Amino acid sequence: MYTKEIKALKKSNRYRQRKIYDEKLVDLASNDYLGLASNEEIFDKAYKRVKQEKFHSPKASIVVNGYNKIHKEFEQILAKTNGFEDGLVVGSGFLANISLIEALVRKKDILYIDEEYHASGMVAIKTIQGEVNYFKHNDFNDLKNQIKNQHSKYNRIIIAIEGVYSMGGDIAPKEFYDIANEYNAILIVDEAHSSGVIGKNLLGWYDFYNLPILSNHIKMGTLGKAYGSYGAYILASSHIIEFLINRAKAVIYTTAPSVFDIALALESFLYIQENKKDIQKRIKENLDIIKDIFDLELYSLIVPIVVDDNKKVMHIQEELIGLGYLVGAIRQPTVKKAIIRLIAKIDISTKELKKVTLKIKEKL
Repeated sequence: MYTKEIKALKKSNRYRQRKIYDEKLVDLASNDYLGLASNEEIFDKAYKRVKQEKFHSPKASIVVNGYNKIHKEFEQILAKTNGFEDGLVVGSGFLANISLIEALVRKKDILYIDEEYHASGMVAIKTIQGEVNYFKHNDFNDLKNQIKNQHSKYNRIIIAIEGVYSMGGDIAPKEFYDIANEYNAILIVDEAHSSGVIGKNLLGWYDFYNLPILSNHIKMGTLGKAYGSYGAYILASSHIIEFLINRAKAVIYTTAPSVFDIALALESFLYIQENKKDIQKRIKENLDIIKDIFDLELYSLIVPIVVDDNKKVMHIQEELIGLGYLVGAIRQPTVKKAIIRLIAKIDISTKELKKVTLKIKEKL
């Protein structure tokens, strides 16, 4: 039924498929930034937590009887450490963005969203009752000009940005925080790729700029990146969390997050906080290597190397697999121009990182 469409994808070198890669490959493609997805100590601690519970499955929606004390403990620790009043666990980052945007943007409200915001946010836009404006990527001046000319027409203003953007690895400027406060706008920061990686305490974007948390600020993030698990969370004022529990369809009408995954994320979070100095040291070492070889000044562990040729980017990926390395070959529509997306994961030795980056540089 979709033969023509599949052929077109193959012809344009945009065809994707599921693969189980050889476990012996050096993983430089995944978002497991800190290598915690293979940490057996964290796994064992999470298992012991869940083993103490009567049920190992959430069984129902979080507003029925799927809410577990492990969920609650994780929400409370995460909120307190990040400086927020309350937290809410959600099944995935995709669902977290659906929850926030679908519920918060009401009639006579307006959402201003970065043009490169995650696909989940773009899907969520189709469900809202209010209006939507896009602003140029990371361009706070464009955002401010739009708000300045329109803000009086709306009941509420909501701004959506990412702390670190997943494909470019670039960080949102601090000025977005200032604009949100100036216009009393709700600021949603998707910290999927910044939590656990940037900031004095490895807490992400707010921590990176040392920004005080106010009642109009929201942080959401996933557990499938630095935290080596699966699921997501939303941190906000108690008032906003209460509203989401009562209005967010992706919270109300879906099974609560996996108890084991939340336990795993909780143990990962505690591990990161206990070992943050060592983690920061390894991050710096890897970013120094990237700077030396590619002359890129980065803060996140995402290294985007523009190739701008779908066929070539796939060829480079295959050649590196042959050498024992797995990197991402990212094509449209995820990015405008094809890139090799290398993740400078800190569980990779500096020797291996130098070796693979030099190989990539040779092939460009």
